[in-house]
Amino acid sequence: MNVYSHIKEIVAISLEYLAASDRLPHGLDATAVTVEPPRDPAHGDLATNAAMVLAKQARMNPRELGGLLAETVAGHDDVESAEVAGPGFVNLRLSPSFWRARVAEILRTGADYGASTMGAGRAVNVEYVSANPTGPMHVGHGRGAVVGDALASLLAKAGFEVVREYYINDAGAQVETLARSLHLRYREALGEEIGAVPEGLYPGEYLVPVARLIAAEDGDKWRDAAEDVWLESFRARAVDAMMALIREDLAALGVEHSVFTSERALAAAGAIDDVVTGLEARDLVYTGTLEPPKGKPPPDDWEARPQLLFRATQFGDDVDRPLRKSDGSWTYFASDIAYHLDKYRRGFATMVDVWGADHKGYVKRMQAAVKAVSNGEAALDVRLCNLVNLSEAGEPVKMSKRSGNFVTLRDVIDEVGRDAVRFIMLTRNNEALLDFDLKKVTEQSRDNPVFYVQYAHARICSVLRNAAEAFPGLELDDSSLANADLAILGDESELAMIKLLAGWPRAVESAAEAFEPHRIAFFLTDLAASFHGFWNRGNDDESLRFIVAGDADTTRSRVALARAVALVIASGLTVMGVKPVEEMR
Repeated sequence: MNVYSHIKEIVAISLEYLAASDRLPHGLDATAVTVEPPRDPAHGDLATNAAMVLAKQARMNPRELGGLLAETVAGHDDVESAEVAGPGFVNLRLSPSFWRARVAEILRTGADYGASTMGAGRAVNVEYVSANPTGPMHVGHGRGAVVGDALASLLAKAGFEVVREYYINDAGAQVETLARSLHLRYREALGEEIGAVPEGLYPGEYLVPVARLIAAEDGDKWRDAAEDVWLESFRARAVDAMMALIREDLAALGVEHSVFTSERALAAAGAIDDVVTGLEARDLVYTGTLEPPKGKPPPDDWEARPQLLFRATQFGDDVDRPLRKSDGSWTYFASDIAYHLDKYRRGFATMVDVWGADHKGYVKRMQAAVKAVSNGEAALDVRLCNLVNLSEAGEPVKMSKRSGNFVTLRDVIDEVGRDAVRFIMLTRNNEALLDFDLKKVTEQSRDNPVFYVQYAHARICSVLRNAAEAFPGLELDDSSLANADLAILGDESELAMIKLLAGWPRAVESAAEAFEPHRIAFFLTDLAASFHGFWNRGNDDESLRFIVAGDADTTRSRVALARAVALVIASGLTVMGVKPVEEMR
C-alpha cells in the first residue's frame, strides 16, 4: 500500500460525502489535490492541500472548507486526528493500529512490497554506458553504468516495461584511430621496435593481446600493406575485442544490456539517409551558414560555409544544427537522430539516455530532434553524470598502466568490490561531483554508507538466528511473524521506524517519476539509521532489545519489525544492484 495514495483516496471519498450532503458544491475539480508530508513533522503524519485548491471553486474560505474536511476525514478508522493549519492545510495523524498493520503487510508481501503499477506497463528505453569501443571502461563510465542500470530496475519496480540498451559508437574517426593503434601493436607483435606510441594513437596495453592474436593467425600479411587494405579488417577486429572487454567489465559490475545497437549497422542500412529525407519532406532542413558562437570556441561541427542544417530552433534548441560535414559525411548528430528515430519506431515513446556531463551542450538538440522525428509523440530525458574524483586516503589515485591514461573501472571493482562501487555511485545526485575514496568505502564505520546499510541487514539476520536459539519453539517465518501481536510495538522509536518502512512505496514511485535512483540510497540510509538507533537504545535498556529474555511475545513482535526492515532494505538494495548480505566479514 502507498500510504499517501490511500489517504488521498480517503480525502476524495470525504469530499464526495460532503458534496452528497450538500455541504460542498457538486463537481469540484480535485485534480490538484495532493497528500504530502507536512513541512514540520510535529504537525502530523501527512497533510493535504485540498481545502486551499478547492476553496475558490467552492466559493468558500479555505479554513472553513478545511474544517469541514477535517471533521469528515477524522471519522475514518485509519485517521486519529485531523486539524486545520495555516492558510488551510489539513494535517492528519494516522492511528497507531494503521501504522502497525503496515508491518504485517510487508511480511505478507515480501520482496514485492513497494512495487507499483504507476508505469502501467508503458515501454521505456533506458540507454546507458554506450562508451566508445576504444578501450577499457574508466570510473566515469562506471557511474553512468550504475545510474542507468539502477534507474532501469527502479522503473521496472514502478511498473514500466523497461529495455536496457547500449549504443555502439563504431563509426567515425575514433574507431579508425583505434584500428591504427591496433596495427601499430600488430607490427610490434611481429617483432618490430615501435618505440613510444605516437601522439594521437591509443597508448594502453589492452590492444597487445589482440595484436598478438592477429599476428598468430595472419602472420605478416598486413605489415607492409597500404592502410586502405588493412583498415577495415583492423577496425572490425578492434571493435569486437573492445566490446568483449567492455562486456566483461560490465558483467563484473553486475550490468547486463538486453539490446546492443550498432551505429555502423544503422548507417549501412540507410537509416541516416532515411531520416534526413523525411526531414527534408517536412521542410525541416535547409542549406545555410551558421554564425560562430560568441564569446567561446566554436563546436566541432561548426564550419564557416553553407551547410545542410536541421531546423532545431523550431523545437526548442538555441540554434539550428549541421547534418553534413565538409567532406560529405554525416555529422554525429545526424547519426544520433537516426538512432533515436529507430528507438521510437521500435515502440519507445519514452526514452532515457544516460550521458557524461561533458555532453551537456548536446541535450537540447537531441530533445529537439526527438520531438521533430516523432511529431511530438516521443520524449527524451537525459541524465547527465558528473565526474568521479577517485582517491585513496585523500590522495588522488594514479593512472592504470593497462589503460595508458586513466584508472580502469575494473581496477576499482577488483579493489573494493562490486557492491561498494554500485552503492557509492548512487550516494549523490548524478549531476553532482562524486568523491570516491577507495579506503573509506571499505571501512566498517557509520561514515561508510555501504557498510552502514548492509550491516543493518546483517544484524537483522543475526537477530532471527539468535531468536530461534533463545526460543526454540517460536515460529519465526514471515507468515507467522505477520500474525504476531504488533500492538506491543508502542515505543515512539518503533512507530517512527514503521512510518519509514511505510514510506517505501512512495519512495519508489517518486524516485521513478523523477528518474532519480540515488533517492533509494538516501531512503535506505535513513532506514538503517533508524534501525541502528533503536538497536543502540536496547544496549542501554534491556526492555527495548529485539530479543527480550523470558518474553516470547515481545521478542516475536520485535523480530517481526526487524524482519520487515530487512525486507525493505533488501528490496532497495536489489533496485540498486547491491547484494543484501547476511553476515559481515
